[in-house]
Amino acid sequence: MANHAAEEKPLRKMAEAFKDLANTLNSQTLDEAAKMEVAPFSHACTLVSPLFRCLGIAFKFAELDYVAKVGDLAEASKSITTLHTMMDQDIQANCVRKAGSHTRNLLRVKRGLDMVKVLFEEIIAAEGNSLKDPASKAYTQVFAPYHGWAIRKAVSAGMYALPTRQQLMIKLNEDEDSARTQMQNYVASCETVISYIDKLFTSRDLGIDW
Repeated sequence: MANHAAEEKPLRKMAEAFKDLANTLNSQTLDEAAKMEVAPFSHACTLVSPLFRCLGIAFKFAELDYVAKVGDLAEASKSITTLHTMMDQDIQANCVRKAGSHTRNLLRVKRGLDMVKVLFEEIIAAEGNSLKDPASKAYTQVFAPYHGWAIRKAVSAGMYALPTRQQLMIKLNEDEDSARTQMQNYVASCETVISYIDKLFTSRDLGIDW
């Protein structure tokens, strides 16, 4: 059992999965011709879920929302090959902005990935053992504009229950140096993936601020 625990490296797994996604895109071209399959994308996204859980009650709403929407994309991958096709089918069905549409869920998932990216950037840049400032900045930048007052208030209160930096490292089974390396890897790879998804939306005149 102890050996199994030692092998659990959630941060490393997510960093490696997004590196694979970025490599897939980079081996094509970062334009509309590039294709990303729904199955590996949704699988990589599931590997981010443990990070939300590690942050505790402050991000509980985000975790529940994220997990549900990743689950929808995973289910969609059984019958739809690429994100490109998935979005075009929603456009044809005139359901892009309807609650529960795959495209709407993709936008919400992308926002979750972006929040984690900003959080990692802030953790890398920050000093000290508190995660309150990095987490607050990430939430304010990515999620807050789309959340109502009640959710923002609950998140603000939950910030006081965040794990410390050291506690987070223990939960992720990393030391400071290895965690920094994996966070940097995720940030770089995720930037490529997020840029691709944004382009899928903007090239179809769907926008990304809704």
